[in-house]
Amino acid sequence: MTKFYIETLNFKNQQQIEAAFEQLLNESIDSVEQLEGWLKQQSELKEAIDEAMTGHYIDFQCHSESEEAKAVFEHDQNVIDPIYKKYTSLLNEKFLASPLIKQLNPISYKQLIKSKENAKALFRLENIDLEVQEDGLATNYFEHTGSLTVEMDGAELTLSQLTPFFQDSNREKREQAATLAADAFIQIEPELQAIMDQLIKIRHQKALNADLPNYRDYMFKKYERFDYSPEDCKQLAESIRKYVKPLKEKLQKDHQKELGLEIYKPWDRMAVAPGESPLRPFVDTKELIKKTASIFETLDPRFSELLLTMDQRGMLDLDSRKGKAPGGFCSDLPLSQLSFIFMNASTTHDDMITLLHEMGHCIHNDLMKTLPISDYRDIPMESAELASMSMELLTMDKWNLFYQDELDLKRAIKLQLKGMIDFLPQGMVIDQFQHWLYENPDHSAEERNAKYQQLVQELDSTVVDWSSHEKWIQTSWLRVLHIFEVPFYYIEYVIAQLGAIQMYKQYREDPKSALANYKQALSLGASKSLPEVYEAAGIRFDFSETMIKELMNFVDKELESVVL
Repeated sequence: MTKFYIETLNFKNQQQIEAAFEQLLNESIDSVEQLEGWLKQQSELKEAIDEAMTGHYIDFQCHSESEEAKAVFEHDQNVIDPIYKKYTSLLNEKFLASPLIKQLNPISYKQLIKSKENAKALFRLENIDLEVQEDGLATNYFEHTGSLTVEMDGAELTLSQLTPFFQDSNREKREQAATLAADAFIQIEPELQAIMDQLIKIRHQKALNADLPNYRDYMFKKYERFDYSPEDCKQLAESIRKYVKPLKEKLQKDHQKELGLEIYKPWDRMAVAPGESPLRPFVDTKELIKKTASIFETLDPRFSELLLTMDQRGMLDLDSRKGKAPGGFCSDLPLSQLSFIFMNASTTHDDMITLLHEMGHCIHNDLMKTLPISDYRDIPMESAELASMSMELLTMDKWNLFYQDELDLKRAIKLQLKGMIDFLPQGMVIDQFQHWLYENPDHSAEERNAKYQQLVQELDSTVVDWSSHEKWIQTSWLRVLHIFEVPFYYIEYVIAQLGAIQMYKQYREDPKSALANYKQALSLGASKSLPEVYEAAGIRFDFSETMIKELMNFVDKELESVVL
Protein backbone atom coordinates (compact mmCIF):
# COMPACT_ATOMS: atom_id res chain seq x y z
CA MET A 1 0.00 0.00 0.00
CA THR A 2 1.31 3.41 -1.02
CA LYS A 3 1.84 5.80 1.90
CA PHE A 4 -0.07 8.98 1.07
CA TYR A 5 -0.51 10.33 4.61
CA ILE A 6 1.77 11.58 7.39
CA GLU A 7 2.21 9.69 10.66
CA THR A 8 3.90 11.64 13.46
CA LEU A 9 2.71 9.48 16.36
CA ASN A 10 3.32 5.83 17.21
CA PHE A 11 -0.18 4.40 17.53
CA LYS A 12 1.24 1.11 18.82
CA ASN A 13 2.37 3.04 21.91
CA GLN A 14 -0.91 4.18 23.44
CA GLN A 15 0.97 5.65 26.41
CA GLN A 16 2.52 8.19 24.03
CA ILE A 17 -0.94 9.29 22.89
CA GLU A 18 -2.25 9.49 26.45
CA ALA A 19 0.84 11.45 27.58
CA ALA A 20 0.30 14.03 24.84
CA PHE A 21 -3.30 14.53 25.98
CA GLU A 22 -2.30 14.60 29.67
CA GLN A 23 0.20 17.36 28.96
CA LEU A 24 -2.58 19.49 27.49
CA LEU A 25 -4.93 18.60 30.30
CA ASN A 26 -2.45 19.64 32.98
CA GLU A 27 -1.31 22.84 31.33
CA SER A 28 -1.82 26.08 33.30
CA ILE A 29 -3.88 28.71 31.50
CA ASP A 30 -3.67 32.17 33.05
CA SER A 31 -4.57 34.52 30.22
CA VAL A 32 -6.77 34.73 27.13
CA GLU A 33 -3.63 34.54 24.98
CA GLN A 34 -2.63 31.30 26.71
CA LEU A 35 -6.15 29.93 26.27
CA GLU A 36 -6.07 30.64 22.53
CA GLY A 37 -2.59 29.12 22.28
CA TRP A 38 -3.80 26.06 24.19
CA LEU A 39 -6.68 25.63 21.73
CA LYS A 40 -4.19 25.72 18.85
CA GLN A 41 -1.99 23.11 20.58
CA GLN A 42 -5.06 20.92 21.00
CA SER A 43 -5.83 21.36 17.31
CA GLU A 44 -2.30 20.29 16.34
CA LEU A 45 -2.53 17.08 18.40
CA LYS A 46 -5.97 16.24 17.05
CA GLU A 47 -4.82 16.89 13.48
CA ALA A 48 -1.92 14.47 13.93
CA ILE A 49 -4.28 11.79 15.22
CA ASP A 50 -6.94 12.53 12.58
CA GLU A 51 -4.43 12.33 9.73
CA ALA A 52 -3.18 8.88 10.74
CA MET A 53 -6.61 7.45 11.60
CA THR A 54 -8.03 8.76 8.33
CA GLY A 55 -5.13 7.23 6.43
CA HIS A 56 -5.70 3.86 8.10
CA TYR A 57 -9.45 4.04 7.32
CA ILE A 58 -8.71 4.77 3.66
CA ASP A 59 -6.22 1.89 3.52
CA PHE A 60 -8.93 -0.47 4.75
CA GLN A 61 -11.56 0.88 2.35
CA CYS A 62 -9.16 0.54 -0.58
CA HIS A 63 -8.08 -2.97 0.47
CA SER A 64 -11.01 -4.40 2.43
CA GLU A 65 -9.67 -7.96 2.06
CA SER A 66 -6.25 -7.05 3.52
CA GLU A 67 -5.76 -8.54 6.97
CA GLU A 68 -2.97 -6.03 7.65
CA ALA A 69 -5.13 -3.00 6.79
CA LYS A 70 -8.01 -4.43 8.81
CA ALA A 71 -5.80 -5.04 11.87
CA VAL A 72 -4.45 -1.47 11.85
CA PHE A 73 -7.93 -0.02 11.35
CA GLU A 74 -9.43 -2.15 14.14
CA HIS A 75 -6.59 -1.15 16.49
CA ASP A 76 -7.56 2.48 15.85
CA GLN A 77 -11.22 1.67 16.57
CA ASN A 78 -10.59 -0.41 19.68
CA VAL A 79 -7.66 1.43 21.28
CA ILE A 80 -6.92 4.89 19.84
CA ASP A 81 -10.44 6.19 19.23
CA PRO A 82 -11.62 5.52 22.82
CA ILE A 83 -8.58 7.43 24.14
CA TYR A 84 -9.32 10.27 21.70
CA LYS A 85 -12.97 10.50 22.77
CA LYS A 86 -12.23 10.30 26.49
CA TYR A 87 -9.61 13.06 26.42
CA THR A 88 -11.61 15.24 24.04
CA SER A 89 -14.37 15.24 26.64
CA LEU A 90 -11.92 16.07 29.44
CA LEU A 91 -10.40 18.90 27.39
CA ASN A 92 -13.87 20.26 26.65
CA GLU A 93 -14.59 20.31 30.38
CA LYS A 94 -11.32 22.12 31.08
CA PHE A 95 -12.12 24.71 28.41
CA LEU A 96 -15.70 25.31 29.59
CA ALA A 97 -14.60 25.55 33.24
CA SER A 98 -12.18 28.36 32.46
CA PRO A 99 -13.47 31.81 33.47
CA LEU A 100 -11.34 33.18 30.62
CA ILE A 101 -13.81 32.04 27.96
CA LYS A 102 -15.92 35.09 28.86
CA GLN A 103 -13.08 37.25 27.58
CA LEU A 104 -12.83 35.49 24.21
CA ASN A 105 -14.01 37.41 21.16
CA PRO A 106 -17.68 36.34 20.78
CA ILE A 107 -17.53 36.83 17.00
CA SER A 108 -14.72 34.28 16.72
CA TYR A 109 -15.66 31.86 19.49
CA LYS A 110 -19.46 31.85 19.85
CA GLN A 111 -19.94 28.74 17.69
CA LEU A 112 -17.02 26.92 19.33
CA ILE A 113 -18.38 27.46 22.85
CA LYS A 114 -21.86 26.38 21.75
CA SER A 115 -20.42 23.23 20.16
CA LYS A 116 -18.38 22.27 23.21
CA GLU A 117 -21.30 22.85 25.58
CA ASN A 118 -23.39 20.54 23.42
CA ALA A 119 -20.64 17.88 23.34
CA LYS A 120 -20.27 18.01 27.13
CA ALA A 121 -24.02 17.56 27.64
CA LEU A 122 -24.04 14.54 25.32
CA PHE A 123 -20.88 12.73 26.43
CA ARG A 124 -21.14 9.57 28.51
CA LEU A 125 -18.04 7.51 29.33
CA GLU A 126 -20.00 4.25 29.10
CA ASN A 127 -20.89 5.03 25.47
CA ILE A 128 -17.28 4.72 24.36
CA ASP A 129 -17.34 0.91 24.68
CA LEU A 130 -20.66 0.83 22.83
CA GLU A 131 -19.15 2.92 20.02
CA VAL A 132 -16.27 0.46 19.70
CA GLN A 133 -18.85 -2.31 19.19
CA GLU A 134 -20.76 -0.08 16.77
CA ASP A 135 -17.64 0.59 14.70
CA GLY A 136 -16.88 -3.12 14.58
CA LEU A 137 -20.33 -3.85 13.17
CA ALA A 138 -19.89 -1.16 10.49
CA THR A 139 -16.59 -2.81 9.55
CA ASN A 140 -18.42 -6.13 9.32
CA TYR A 141 -20.88 -4.54 6.89
CA PHE A 142 -18.03 -3.47 4.60
CA GLU A 143 -16.47 -6.93 4.77
CA HIS A 144 -19.72 -8.40 3.45
CA THR A 145 -20.41 -5.78 0.78
CA GLY A 146 -16.84 -5.03 -0.35
CA SER A 147 -16.34 -8.56 -1.64
CA LEU A 148 -19.57 -8.74 -3.66
CA THR A 149 -19.09 -9.67 -7.32
CA VAL A 150 -21.33 -11.11 -10.03
CA GLU A 151 -20.74 -12.79 -13.38
CA MET A 152 -22.03 -10.92 -16.43
CA ASP A 153 -21.17 -11.72 -20.04
CA GLY A 154 -18.55 -14.18 -18.86
CA ALA A 155 -16.70 -11.66 -16.69
CA GLU A 156 -16.51 -11.28 -12.92
CA LEU A 157 -17.68 -7.74 -12.10
CA THR A 158 -18.13 -5.66 -8.98
CA LEU A 159 -21.57 -4.12 -8.50
CA SER A 160 -20.15 -0.73 -9.51
CA GLN A 161 -18.93 -2.24 -12.77
CA LEU A 162 -22.51 -3.35 -13.49
CA THR A 163 -23.70 0.27 -13.68
CA PRO A 164 -23.23 0.75 -17.46
CA PHE A 165 -25.57 -2.18 -18.11
CA PHE A 166 -28.40 -0.36 -16.28
CA GLN A 167 -28.33 2.21 -19.08
CA ASP A 168 -28.12 -0.27 -21.96
CA SER A 169 -30.67 0.12 -24.75
CA ASN A 170 -31.10 -3.67 -24.66
CA ARG A 171 -33.88 -4.26 -22.12
CA GLU A 172 -32.89 -7.87 -21.45
CA LYS A 173 -29.36 -6.74 -20.57
CA ARG A 174 -30.77 -4.15 -18.17
CA GLU A 175 -33.01 -6.69 -16.49
CA GLN A 176 -30.16 -9.18 -16.17
CA ALA A 177 -27.87 -6.59 -14.57
CA ALA A 178 -30.58 -5.32 -12.21
CA THR A 179 -31.40 -8.89 -11.17
CA LEU A 180 -27.77 -9.70 -10.46
CA ALA A 181 -27.32 -6.55 -8.36
CA ALA A 182 -30.51 -7.08 -6.37
CA ASP A 183 -29.87 -10.80 -5.80
CA ALA A 184 -26.32 -10.13 -4.62
CA PHE A 185 -27.68 -8.16 -1.67
CA ILE A 186 -30.65 -10.47 -1.08
CA GLN A 187 -28.19 -13.37 -0.68
CA ILE A 188 -26.43 -11.60 2.18
CA GLU A 189 -29.60 -10.04 3.61
CA PRO A 190 -29.67 -12.29 6.74
CA GLU A 191 -26.14 -11.21 7.69
CA LEU A 192 -26.83 -7.51 7.05
CA GLN A 193 -30.16 -7.61 8.90
CA ALA A 194 -28.39 -9.21 11.88
CA ILE A 195 -25.82 -6.40 11.84
CA MET A 196 -28.63 -3.82 11.79
CA ASP A 197 -30.42 -5.56 14.68
CA GLN A 198 -27.29 -5.20 16.80
CA LEU A 199 -26.64 -1.63 15.69
CA ILE A 200 -30.15 -0.53 16.65
CA LYS A 201 -29.83 -2.14 20.08
CA ILE A 202 -26.45 -0.48 20.75
CA ARG A 203 -27.55 2.90 19.42
CA HIS A 204 -30.74 2.90 21.47
CA GLN A 205 -28.72 2.15 24.60
CA LYS A 206 -26.37 5.05 23.80
CA ALA A 207 -29.39 7.37 23.72
CA LEU A 208 -30.74 6.05 27.03
CA ASN A 209 -27.30 6.48 28.60
CA ALA A 210 -27.38 10.12 27.51
CA ASP A 211 -30.85 10.57 29.08
CA LEU A 212 -32.57 10.85 25.73
CA PRO A 213 -35.68 8.90 24.66
CA ASN A 214 -34.32 7.64 21.35
CA TYR A 215 -31.27 7.56 19.11
CA ARG A 216 -32.82 10.01 16.66
CA ASP A 217 -32.77 12.73 19.31
CA TYR A 218 -29.24 11.70 20.28
CA MET A 219 -27.94 12.08 16.71
CA PHE A 220 -29.62 15.44 16.22
CA LYS A 221 -27.54 16.66 19.16
CA LYS A 222 -24.45 14.78 17.99
CA TYR A 223 -24.64 16.40 14.55
CA GLU A 224 -25.33 19.79 16.17
CA ARG A 225 -28.53 20.30 14.25
CA PHE A 226 -29.22 23.57 16.00
CA ASP A 227 -31.08 25.12 13.07
CA TYR A 228 -33.80 22.55 12.35
CA SER A 229 -35.75 19.81 14.12
CA PRO A 230 -37.11 16.29 13.44
CA GLU A 231 -40.49 17.91 12.85
CA ASP A 232 -38.90 20.11 10.16
CA CYS A 233 -37.64 16.93 8.45
CA LYS A 234 -41.15 15.51 8.50
CA GLN A 235 -42.50 18.72 6.97
CA LEU A 236 -39.75 18.65 4.35
CA ALA A 237 -40.76 15.10 3.41
CA GLU A 238 -44.34 16.28 2.97
CA SER A 239 -43.27 19.25 0.83
CA ILE A 240 -41.18 16.99 -1.40
CA ARG A 241 -44.10 14.60 -1.71
CA LYS A 242 -46.26 17.54 -2.73
CA TYR A 243 -43.95 19.34 -5.18
CA VAL A 244 -41.14 17.00 -6.24
CA LYS A 245 -42.88 13.65 -6.53
CA PRO A 246 -45.33 14.88 -9.25
CA LEU A 247 -42.46 16.34 -11.28
CA LYS A 248 -40.50 13.09 -10.96
CA GLU A 249 -43.55 11.11 -12.07
CA LYS A 250 -44.03 13.42 -15.06
CA LEU A 251 -40.38 12.94 -16.09
CA GLN A 252 -40.59 9.16 -15.69
CA LYS A 253 -43.77 9.00 -17.76
CA ASP A 254 -42.00 10.99 -20.48
CA HIS A 255 -39.11 8.55 -20.26
CA GLN A 256 -41.46 5.57 -20.43
CA LYS A 257 -43.04 7.04 -23.56
CA GLU A 258 -39.59 7.72 -25.03
CA LEU A 259 -38.66 4.07 -24.47
CA GLY A 260 -41.97 2.92 -25.99
CA LEU A 261 -42.91 0.80 -22.97
CA GLU A 262 -46.35 -0.17 -21.73
CA ILE A 263 -44.96 -1.06 -18.30
CA TYR A 264 -42.07 0.81 -16.65
CA LYS A 265 -39.99 -1.64 -14.63
CA PRO A 266 -37.15 -1.00 -12.13
CA TRP A 267 -34.50 -1.77 -14.75
CA ASP A 268 -35.91 0.85 -17.15
CA ARG A 269 -35.24 3.91 -14.97
CA MET A 270 -31.71 4.60 -16.27
CA ALA A 271 -32.15 3.30 -19.82
CA VAL A 272 -31.12 5.34 -22.83
CA ALA A 273 -33.57 5.91 -25.66
CA PRO A 274 -33.72 3.43 -28.58
CA GLY A 275 -30.82 4.03 -30.95
CA GLU A 276 -28.77 5.85 -28.31
CA SER A 277 -25.74 4.65 -26.43
CA PRO A 278 -25.05 5.36 -22.76
CA LEU A 279 -23.03 8.52 -22.24
CA ARG A 280 -19.29 7.83 -22.02
CA PRO A 281 -17.52 11.04 -20.99
CA PHE A 282 -14.13 9.33 -20.60
CA VAL A 283 -12.40 6.05 -21.46
CA ASP A 284 -10.36 5.63 -18.28
CA THR A 285 -9.67 7.42 -15.00
CA LYS A 286 -6.54 9.04 -16.42
CA GLU A 287 -8.71 10.87 -18.94
CA LEU A 288 -11.30 11.62 -16.24
CA ILE A 289 -8.65 13.39 -14.14
CA LYS A 290 -7.21 15.29 -17.11
CA LYS A 291 -10.58 16.60 -18.33
CA THR A 292 -11.76 17.48 -14.82
CA ALA A 293 -8.53 19.44 -14.27
CA SER A 294 -9.19 21.33 -17.53
CA ILE A 295 -12.67 22.30 -16.34
CA PHE A 296 -11.29 23.54 -13.03
CA GLU A 297 -8.56 25.53 -14.80
CA THR A 298 -11.26 27.67 -16.44
CA LEU A 299 -13.21 27.99 -13.17
CA ASP A 300 -10.31 28.65 -10.78
CA PRO A 301 -6.70 27.52 -11.41
CA ARG A 302 -6.30 26.62 -7.71
CA PHE A 303 -9.03 23.98 -8.09
CA SER A 304 -7.10 22.37 -10.96
CA GLU A 305 -3.82 22.55 -9.05
CA LEU A 306 -5.43 20.73 -6.12
CA LEU A 307 -6.64 17.82 -8.25
CA LEU A 308 -3.34 17.37 -10.08
CA THR A 309 -1.33 17.56 -6.83
CA MET A 310 -3.56 14.91 -5.24
CA ASP A 311 -3.05 12.71 -8.28
CA GLN A 312 0.74 13.11 -8.10
CA ARG A 313 0.72 12.31 -4.38
CA GLY A 314 -1.29 9.09 -4.78
CA MET A 315 -4.40 10.56 -3.17
CA LEU A 316 -6.87 9.38 -5.81
CA ASP A 317 -8.23 5.82 -5.88
CA LEU A 318 -10.90 6.01 -8.55
CA ASP A 319 -11.18 2.59 -10.26
CA SER A 320 -13.54 -0.14 -9.16
CA ARG A 321 -11.99 -3.52 -8.35
CA LYS A 322 -12.60 -6.65 -6.33
CA GLY A 323 -11.68 -6.32 -2.67
CA LYS A 324 -12.43 -2.61 -2.56
CA ALA A 325 -15.30 -1.24 -0.49
CA PRO A 326 -18.31 0.20 -2.37
CA GLY A 327 -19.25 3.86 -2.62
CA GLY A 328 -17.25 7.04 -2.78
CA PHE A 329 -15.98 9.67 -0.37
CA CYS A 330 -13.49 12.46 0.20
CA SER A 331 -11.39 12.56 3.36
CA ASP A 332 -9.40 15.51 4.65
CA LEU A 333 -5.76 14.91 5.60
CA PRO A 334 -5.02 17.94 7.81
CA LEU A 335 -1.25 17.53 8.15
CA SER A 336 -0.79 16.94 4.42
CA GLN A 337 -3.20 19.86 3.79
CA LEU A 338 -4.73 17.84 0.98
CA SER A 339 -7.63 15.42 0.61
CA PHE A 340 -8.05 11.84 -0.58
CA ILE A 341 -10.77 10.83 -3.04
CA PHE A 342 -12.11 7.28 -3.06
CA MET A 343 -14.64 6.10 -5.65
CA ASN A 344 -15.56 3.18 -7.90
CA ALA A 345 -15.52 4.42 -11.49
CA SER A 346 -16.90 2.46 -14.43
CA THR A 347 -16.63 5.15 -17.20
CA THR A 348 -20.20 6.46 -16.78
CA HIS A 349 -21.61 9.98 -16.62
CA ASP A 350 -22.29 9.41 -12.91
CA ASP A 351 -18.57 8.78 -12.38
CA MET A 352 -17.76 12.17 -13.88
CA ILE A 353 -20.31 13.73 -11.51
CA THR A 354 -18.87 11.82 -8.55
CA LEU A 355 -15.38 13.24 -9.12
CA LEU A 356 -16.75 16.78 -9.48
CA HIS A 357 -18.80 16.23 -6.32
CA GLU A 358 -15.89 14.91 -4.25
CA MET A 359 -13.65 17.69 -5.54
CA GLY A 360 -16.18 20.12 -4.06
CA HIS A 361 -15.26 18.63 -0.68
CA CYS A 362 -11.53 18.91 -1.46
CA ILE A 363 -11.93 22.57 -2.42
CA HIS A 364 -13.88 23.15 0.80
CA ASN A 365 -11.05 21.57 2.84
CA ASP A 366 -8.51 23.71 1.01
CA LEU A 367 -10.41 26.95 1.63
CA MET A 368 -10.70 26.14 5.36
CA LYS A 369 -7.11 25.14 6.03
CA THR A 370 -6.11 28.59 7.34
CA LEU A 371 -8.74 28.45 10.11
CA PRO A 372 -6.66 28.30 13.32
CA ILE A 373 -8.83 25.84 15.29
CA SER A 374 -9.47 22.30 14.05
CA ASP A 375 -13.03 22.37 15.44
CA TYR A 376 -13.87 25.01 12.84
CA ARG A 377 -12.73 22.65 10.09
CA ASP A 378 -15.08 19.95 11.41
CA ILE A 379 -17.98 21.22 9.36
CA PRO A 380 -21.66 20.22 9.49
CA MET A 381 -22.68 18.08 6.54
CA GLU A 382 -25.32 20.56 5.39
CA SER A 383 -22.39 22.86 4.63
CA ALA A 384 -20.06 20.13 3.31
CA GLU A 385 -22.65 18.80 0.88
CA LEU A 386 -23.52 22.31 -0.30
CA ALA A 387 -19.89 22.59 -1.43
CA SER A 388 -19.96 19.31 -3.34
CA MET A 389 -23.45 19.45 -4.83
CA SER A 390 -22.94 23.03 -5.96
CA MET A 391 -19.71 22.05 -7.70
CA GLU A 392 -21.65 19.59 -9.86
CA LEU A 393 -23.82 22.45 -11.10
CA LEU A 394 -21.26 25.26 -11.28
CA THR A 395 -19.27 23.25 -13.83
CA MET A 396 -22.17 22.38 -16.14
CA ASP A 397 -21.44 25.18 -18.60
CA LYS A 398 -17.99 23.65 -19.13
CA TRP A 399 -19.01 20.05 -19.72
CA ASN A 400 -18.26 20.46 -23.43
CA LEU A 401 -14.72 19.40 -22.40
CA PHE A 402 -16.22 15.97 -21.71
CA TYR A 403 -18.90 16.03 -24.41
CA GLN A 404 -17.75 17.44 -27.75
CA ASP A 405 -20.95 16.23 -29.41
CA GLU A 406 -23.67 18.85 -28.81
CA LEU A 407 -26.43 16.26 -28.49
CA ASP A 408 -24.45 14.31 -25.89
CA LEU A 409 -23.80 17.55 -24.00
CA LYS A 410 -27.51 18.36 -23.91
CA ARG A 411 -28.29 14.81 -22.81
CA ALA A 412 -25.75 15.13 -19.99
CA ILE A 413 -27.20 18.44 -18.77
CA LYS A 414 -30.72 17.06 -18.91
CA LEU A 415 -29.57 13.96 -17.02
CA GLN A 416 -28.07 16.14 -14.29
CA LEU A 417 -31.21 18.20 -13.86
CA LYS A 418 -33.41 15.09 -13.86
CA GLY A 419 -31.02 13.46 -11.40
CA MET A 420 -31.74 16.11 -8.78
CA ILE A 421 -35.48 15.53 -9.12
CA ASP A 422 -34.90 11.80 -9.01
CA PHE A 423 -32.80 12.03 -5.87
CA LEU A 424 -34.86 14.30 -3.60
CA PRO A 425 -37.72 11.81 -2.93
CA GLN A 426 -35.17 8.98 -2.48
CA GLY A 427 -33.25 11.09 0.00
CA MET A 428 -36.37 11.74 2.06
CA VAL A 429 -37.29 8.05 2.04
CA ILE A 430 -33.90 7.18 3.54
CA ASP A 431 -34.14 10.00 6.08
CA GLN A 432 -37.65 9.17 7.23
CA PHE A 433 -36.79 5.46 7.31
CA GLN A 434 -34.01 6.19 9.79
CA HIS A 435 -36.36 8.27 11.95
CA TRP A 436 -38.72 5.29 12.09
CA LEU A 437 -35.92 2.78 12.81
CA TYR A 438 -34.89 4.53 15.99
CA GLU A 439 -38.27 5.79 17.13
CA ASN A 440 -39.38 2.13 17.05
CA PRO A 441 -36.27 0.22 18.17
CA ASP A 442 -38.11 -3.03 18.94
CA HIS A 443 -39.20 -3.70 15.35
CA SER A 444 -38.35 -6.88 13.41
CA ALA A 445 -36.41 -7.23 10.15
CA GLU A 446 -39.69 -7.96 8.36
CA GLU A 447 -41.28 -4.79 9.72
CA ARG A 448 -38.16 -2.88 8.72
CA ASN A 449 -38.45 -4.00 5.09
CA ALA A 450 -42.18 -3.33 5.03
CA LYS A 451 -41.68 0.21 6.37
CA TYR A 452 -39.11 0.99 3.72
CA GLN A 453 -41.47 -0.20 0.99
CA GLN A 454 -44.30 1.89 2.48
CA LEU A 455 -42.16 5.05 2.51
CA VAL A 456 -41.13 4.51 -1.10
CA GLN A 457 -44.77 4.22 -2.10
CA GLU A 458 -45.72 7.35 -0.14
CA LEU A 459 -42.84 9.70 -0.99
CA ASP A 460 -41.38 8.44 -4.26
CA SER A 461 -42.68 7.98 -7.78
CA THR A 462 -45.47 5.45 -8.38
CA VAL A 463 -44.71 5.14 -12.10
CA VAL A 464 -42.32 2.22 -11.62
CA ASP A 465 -44.01 -1.20 -11.57
CA TRP A 466 -42.42 -3.26 -8.78
CA SER A 467 -44.83 -6.20 -9.08
CA SER A 468 -43.01 -9.55 -8.77
CA HIS A 469 -39.99 -7.62 -7.48
CA GLU A 470 -41.27 -6.37 -4.14
CA LYS A 471 -38.29 -7.96 -2.39
CA TRP A 472 -35.96 -5.71 -4.39
CA ILE A 473 -37.57 -2.55 -3.09
CA GLN A 474 -37.90 -3.90 0.46
CA THR A 475 -34.17 -4.66 0.67
CA SER A 476 -32.77 -1.79 -1.39
CA TRP A 477 -31.93 0.12 1.81
CA LEU A 478 -29.26 -2.50 2.52
CA ARG A 479 -27.12 -0.85 -0.18
CA VAL A 480 -27.13 2.51 1.64
CA LEU A 481 -23.88 2.35 3.59
CA HIS A 482 -24.78 5.57 5.47
CA ILE A 483 -27.50 3.70 7.38
CA PHE A 484 -24.85 1.33 8.74
CA GLU A 485 -21.76 3.52 9.04
CA VAL A 486 -22.96 7.12 9.50
CA PRO A 487 -26.59 6.96 10.69
CA PHE A 488 -28.85 9.94 10.05
CA TYR A 489 -26.36 11.35 7.55
CA TYR A 490 -28.70 11.75 4.57
CA ILE A 491 -31.06 14.65 5.16
CA GLU A 492 -27.97 16.83 4.63
CA TYR A 493 -27.89 15.74 0.97
CA VAL A 494 -31.49 16.86 0.54
CA ILE A 495 -31.01 20.22 2.27
CA ALA A 496 -27.74 20.84 0.42
CA GLN A 497 -29.32 19.87 -2.92
CA LEU A 498 -31.93 22.56 -2.42
CA GLY A 499 -29.12 24.98 -1.53
CA ALA A 500 -27.12 23.92 -4.58
CA ILE A 501 -30.09 24.62 -6.87
CA GLN A 502 -30.18 28.12 -5.38
CA MET A 503 -26.42 28.43 -6.07
CA TYR A 504 -26.96 27.32 -9.67
CA LYS A 505 -29.79 29.82 -10.11
CA GLN A 506 -27.45 32.55 -8.81
CA TYR A 507 -24.65 31.31 -11.12
CA ARG A 508 -26.93 31.47 -14.15
CA GLU A 509 -27.56 35.13 -13.36
CA ASP A 510 -23.99 36.16 -12.41
CA PRO A 511 -21.26 33.47 -12.61
CA LYS A 512 -18.43 35.62 -11.23
CA SER A 513 -20.38 36.78 -8.18
CA ALA A 514 -21.75 33.27 -7.49
CA LEU A 515 -18.26 31.73 -7.53
CA ALA A 516 -16.93 34.43 -5.19
CA ASN A 517 -19.83 33.84 -2.80
CA TYR A 518 -19.26 30.09 -2.98
CA LYS A 519 -15.61 30.43 -1.97
CA GLN A 520 -16.39 32.96 0.76
CA ALA A 521 -19.01 30.67 2.32
CA LEU A 522 -16.73 27.64 2.23
CA SER A 523 -13.85 29.54 3.84
CA LEU A 524 -15.98 30.07 6.98
CA GLY A 525 -15.97 26.38 7.87
CA ALA A 526 -17.90 25.81 11.10
CA SER A 527 -17.00 29.22 12.55
CA LYS A 528 -20.50 30.47 11.68
CA SER A 529 -23.97 28.97 11.90
CA LEU A 530 -25.52 27.21 8.90
CA PRO A 531 -27.88 30.12 8.11
CA GLU A 532 -24.87 32.47 8.18
CA VAL A 533 -22.82 30.18 5.90
CA TYR A 534 -25.70 29.94 3.42
CA GLU A 535 -26.19 33.71 3.58
CA ALA A 536 -22.49 34.21 2.77
CA ALA A 537 -23.09 32.01 -0.30
CA GLY A 538 -25.81 34.39 -1.41
CA ILE A 539 -28.61 31.89 -0.71
CA ARG A 540 -31.04 31.03 2.11
CA PHE A 541 -31.00 28.15 4.58
CA ASP A 542 -34.61 27.58 3.72
CA PHE A 543 -36.37 24.36 2.83
CA SER A 544 -39.90 25.62 3.31
CA GLU A 545 -42.76 24.54 1.08
CA THR A 546 -42.62 27.92 -0.69
CA MET A 547 -38.91 27.54 -1.45
CA ILE A 548 -39.30 23.99 -2.76
CA LYS A 549 -42.17 24.99 -5.03
CA GLU A 550 -40.10 27.90 -6.38
CA LEU A 551 -37.02 25.74 -7.00
CA MET A 552 -38.97 22.96 -8.71
CA ASN A 553 -40.53 25.51 -11.08
CA PHE A 554 -37.02 26.77 -11.85
CA VAL A 555 -35.64 23.27 -12.54
CA ASP A 556 -38.67 22.39 -14.67
CA LYS A 557 -38.08 25.49 -16.82
CA GLU A 558 -34.38 24.67 -17.09
CA LEU A 559 -35.29 21.19 -18.32
CA GLU A 560 -37.69 22.60 -20.89
CA SER A 561 -34.96 24.91 -22.20
CA VAL A 562 -32.69 21.94 -23.06
CA VAL A 563 -34.14 20.83 -26.40
CA LEU A 564 -32.70 17.60 -27.77
